[in-house]
This record gives sequence, structure tokens and C-alpha cells, in this order.
Amino acid sequence: MPLWPFGMLTKETPGLGRVLVVDDEENIRKIVRLTLTKAGYDVEEAEDGGKAIEVLNTGENPLMVDVIICDIRMPRINGVEAIEYFLAQYPSIPIIVQTGYPDLQLSTSLLKQGVVDYLVKPVDREKLLGAVERALEQRSIFKF
Repeated sequence: MPLWPFGMLTKETPGLGRVLVVDDEENIRKIVRLTLTKAGYDVEEAEDGGKAIEVLNTGENPLMVDVIICDIRMPRINGVEAIEYFLAQYPSIPIIVQTGYPDLQLSTSLLKQGVVDYLVKPVDREKLLGAVERALEQRSIFKF
């Protein structure tokens, strides 16, 4: 997998990419962050859709995120609302849903809208890393 020109550049070493983890459960965010960080990714966190939108819109270049992993059931702005916003405002950023409440109809709908993967918690390490790797491959900004 190629190293992207951003991601962990803030730490003066190129990383595999920057992932935004959106989940209201702090323990889930921690597990995902540790898993991805150990694998070489830079991780940003948000506890709900509203905070995720703030994170994405902060800084000079809001597209400094390569992949978004988003829960569905969250307070304030829930995952479905946040995903609709992400798809509309940042269509080049692949989105992975990670939820503890699988819903076949919702998963089908989200996948048709452009979500690249739908994972059910608890997600094992290999499935998570595989989903992020596939999502990075699909990041349309790098398609020529």
C-alpha cells in the first residue's frame, strides 16, 4: 500500500493515512484508535456526528481525512445524518459504518448511497484493517 503525502506528517513521518473515528462509545473509539495507530494510521476522534463535522471543517484543508468510520446510533447528530452530510460535502472520502445494531435494510440503503463497508461490532482487528485498506484504495481523489 502506498504512503499518502499526508496523514501522520504532523509527526514528521508519513503514515498510511488519516482516519476519523466517529462513535459515542469512548471504549470503542479507544480500541479502534489503538488498532489503527499500531497499524500505521493517524487517527482523529469524534463522539458524535456534530463533533465529526467540526473536525472535518477545522483547519486550512478539511480534506485531511482519508477514511471515516462512523457509528449509527449516537446523540445529537446521529450516524445516518452525519453520513448524509459526509457524502454530500466530502464525496471523495470513503465511509465505513461500524454499528452494534445491524439492520439489513439500513445497510443496503447506506451501501447504495456510497458507504464502502458496513461492519458489525465487535469488529475484529483483521476485518477493521481490511475495511480501512479497501476504503483507502477506493478514495476517489487518487483515481486518475
